[in-house]
Amino acid sequence: MAKIPHVEPNDCISCGLGAEICPEVFRLNDQDLSEVYNPTGASEEKIQEAIDSCPVQCIHWEE
Repeated sequence: MAKIPHVEPNDCISCGLGAEICPEVFRLNDQDLSEVYNPTGASEEKIQEAIDSCPVQCIHWEE
């Protein structure tokens, strides 16, 4: 089964790093919180870079 990126919105601090690093998958929503809008829009490696860069670790993989 494929891994799917997920953002915990209650933990997001609106830093925008996920959308900056991997805009093909992440964006800031109307509340300026990160969200996944295209879970297969980039390679696992690029998504992992966004996950690793999150300062509050609110982005992770779901299987």
